Amino acid sequence: MLNKLIFKLGALYRNPSLGNSFKELQKTDKASLEEIQKIQERKFAEILDFAFGYSPYYQRKFEELEITRDDIRSLDDLGKLPILEKDELRAHASKINSTFKFDKVFLSETSGTSGQPLKFIKNEEWDSMNRAAIYRGYSWFGVKPWEKNGYFWGYNLAEKDRRKITLLDRLQNRFRIFSYKEEEIVSFTKKLLTADYLEGYSSMIYEVAKRINKLPALEKPKNLKLIKGTSEKIYDNYHEETIKAFGAKIVSEYGAAEAGVIAFECPSGSMHINSENVIVEVIDGEIVVTNLISKSFPILRYRLGDRVTLADPNFRCACGRKHPVILDILGRVGKNIIGKENSYPSLTLYYVFKNLALNKNVTLNYQAVQNEKGRSILKIEQNNPEYLEDINLELKKYFGQDVEFEMKFGQKLHEMDGKLKDFITTID
Repeated sequence: MLNKLIFKLGALYRNPSLGNSFKELQKTDKASLEEIQKIQERKFAEILDFAFGYSPYYQRKFEELEITRDDIRSLDDLGKLPILEKDELRAHASKINSTFKFDKVFLSETSGTSGQPLKFIKNEEWDSMNRAAIYRGYSWFGVKPWEKNGYFWGYNLAEKDRRKITLLDRLQNRFRIFSYKEEEIVSFTKKLLTADYLEGYSSMIYEVAKRINKLPALEKPKNLKLIKGTSEKIYDNYHEETIKAFGAKIVSEYGAAEAGVIAFECPSGSMHINSENVIVEVIDGEIVVTNLISKSFPILRYRLGDRVTLADPNFRCACGRKHPVILDILGRVGKNIIGKENSYPSLTLYYVFKNLALNKNVTLNYQAVQNEKGRSILKIEQNNPEYLEDINLELKKYFGQDVEFEMKFGQKLHEMDGKLKDFITTID
């Protein structure tokens, strides 16, 4: 099959260790808790060696705290390590990067929900193992990564960018939606009739499902093996619409660019922690993650800012997997910006400010507040009104004239009463 061949050749070129990483995770898919803990102990020792030996940030941090490598002998000593906060991670990212000379690395960039850019180095083995964790999750639903799939993700209405994205999607046997216009939703839905899976932002999947369900004459794709939602909380009421539109509920993948894939929901409905790659702690209700494979950018006890609930240690999932389970993720919320005619995922603002950061080298922290349909206040922390034109140009790419934005510069965004939200709405 041509698509399988293209995928295999692409993976061999970009991620030569992907095949072995996937086999490794398949072997431990039904491992016992004791076997999983042994794997974690081994990988924890390895990532500690890299943090102590090659990360300038951790070398200085451990010296300040008078922590030596001999002080951390096993997972029982994990609590001796300091918690890494998001602001600290972003401020010291370049120093966290390992000085070790890997055979192959990638530059990873993410703007995060606050719009503050983060750049870090990802070694090939880390990238491959992370991808393998995703593909293992796919395999639980009988999905192969080279199979035809629909994609709700980043989009940019600039014609040049759209053409480039479309070409890259074709090479990956993928197609995506670029707007919420009815004709494009209809076209996208028709393509889904011959697709194997659908993935993307949960709020986008839900929004399009609602639109599809309002078109009774439109044939609905009922043969999808998997509908995967990521990056946002999946509300229970999303499932009614997606089952009606696509024949299945949204399955959750939980993670972050810098922390990797943390958990993947199985067919029995449990979110199993990717324990071969990460260690999860819950401290005061918040998730703290140690990435066991990020040797080029060691992540030790990283507080993500999400509130989660873990299952009882004695819980056993009907699927037979022994990996610990996350019951609920409370910190990731996907809301819509309501325009005069259409609705837009709040993460659209992420792309507006990411484009500014990457294309214009303009870094702005933002928060949008909506109390009225078709209008929104956009608060900017920095007092830089000279960027008004650049911001408006990016906003028009995504919202056109459908949402009017009132810009306010030099604003306080965080009241320090919880996780910083980039979008606040009083509209149901």
